[in-house]
Amino acid sequence: MSDAASAALPLHDADDNDATPQRDEPVRWAVVAEARGLLPARIIASRLQTEGIPARAWQESVGQAYGMFVGPLGTGYVFVPEEFAEQARRILDDQDDAAASRDDDRFS
Repeated sequence: MSDAASAALPLHDADDNDATPQRDEPVRWAVVAEARGLLPARIIASRLQTEGIPARAWQESVGQAYGMFVGPLGTGYVFVPEEFAEQARRILDDQDDAAASRDDDRFS
């Protein structure tokens, strides 16, 4: 994934103060997770959104059209604004650690 793609996804926050003009400053996006297809990427993005992190899932349109789940066209990406990237990675790592712990307990 190129740097250009991470900067191309705009996000504009609504300002509560109507007297303040809106700014059209681009938000730099960072990939925090990859999944096999768009649906798992959306699930991961939803998990981050429940934690208050703005997140978006994305997959190449050709991969979506053909229902691909492998390779570069089948990969689903989860993007968050750069300032949330470290927090998002910690949440996802903690979730992976908890799942691995449950698996270890179940097979012990």
